[in-house]
Amino acid sequence: MTSYLERFAGRHPHVADAVMAVALCACMVFGAEVSTTDSPAPVNPWPARILALLCGAALLKARRCPRAALVITAASAAVLTGLGHLPSPLLLAPVMAALYWLATLTDSRTTSLCAYPTMAVLVATSLSAVPIGDDFMLRSVGTVFWLLLPLALGGLSRFRRAYLESVQARAAHAEHTREEEARLRVAEERMRIARELHDAVAHHMAVAHAQAGTAAHLAPTRPEQAQKILNDLVGTTTSALLELRATVGVLRQTGSPEADSLEPAPGLGRLPELVAACASAGLTVTVTTEGEKRPLSPGVDLTAYRIIQEALTNATKHASDHEARVQFSYAHARLRITVTNDGPPVAPTVPGGGYGLMGMRERAASVGGDLRAGPRPDGGFEVDATLPLQPRTRAEALADRPEETR
Repeated sequence: MTSYLERFAGRHPHVADAVMAVALCACMVFGAEVSTTDSPAPVNPWPARILALLCGAALLKARRCPRAALVITAASAAVLTGLGHLPSPLLLAPVMAALYWLATLTDSRTTSLCAYPTMAVLVATSLSAVPIGDDFMLRSVGTVFWLLLPLALGGLSRFRRAYLESVQARAAHAEHTREEEARLRVAEERMRIARELHDAVAHHMAVAHAQAGTAAHLAPTRPEQAQKILNDLVGTTTSALLELRATVGVLRQTGSPEADSLEPAPGLGRLPELVAACASAGLTVTVTTEGEKRPLSPGVDLTAYRIIQEALTNATKHASDHEARVQFSYAHARLRITVTNDGPPVAPTVPGGGYGLMGMRERAASVGGDLRAGPRPDGGFEVDATLPLQPRTRAEALADRPEETR
């Protein structure tokens, strides 16, 4: 029943205020008739009736003007207690309602500044109207008690409303955060798939283009060698299709047992195949290793392979001497990969490099590593990547690097 009345008052506040004002007017009129042996009721009832109507009109605006409603109702009650009426709960009902709205709609400081002077005035007028007798406690302590009750209820209502608003704000913030996080995950997944597609397709297409060009050049004079390169071209395109299928497969996974299994992610174990493909395209690759070779985590292994793949793809297209060098250096729980080629300096076509350089930097940063790429001072191009053996944050990776390599 209480929840129904609260919902009704929330949907129809003006009707609820009107009903409350009428009820409180009636309470004040009946309260003016209450008397005791020491406090007989005044003979003339009209002042109480007129002031009750004034209080009812003030309470109609109590939601919007709680201070004004308190001033009018308190002044009316003070007049009646000054005329000798007993400050009963019925007589003080309009003041109690005004105090409730004041405590509900304003802050604690405003409520205190308005409520306590009101109590003092009503107690003073009530005690000054009649000689002190047996009803002293009723006129003093009773008045204070009845006026403190709506203050407490109004304060609880204000705290409850503030709590509900904070809960709603937290829920809205959590919903917004979930939506932002979902959008961020979608964007990251799109970037990851785009990076995988670029690394797989760009490399194999560059190698295939070089192989086809070399075969066309050798076909008139060296048909046997041209035939061998064309056979290698079939392997290159087959590898491209397999990697493309594995990458696109993540977009259509159904989770069913009948779904085709995807090819494992490539790593440095497939480096000999990569070197052989580059050699078929006319790029001679030399691989050297410094330090004791140590195992890499799957994510770092894939990152290292993709960085070398992209660097050799660029060397296949741009290296004038058709040679490239890949060097691995294991030290301080990290792996440093350097891919260089000689020849005239090659400047990036766009500021900061193209999508290939951007993808390499993103891959290195994703496992807590760092990558630098650019033309060498004496000609050619160099890609220098430092990766942790296990994925770490970027700050930890930079702090762990020796000063001379930073």
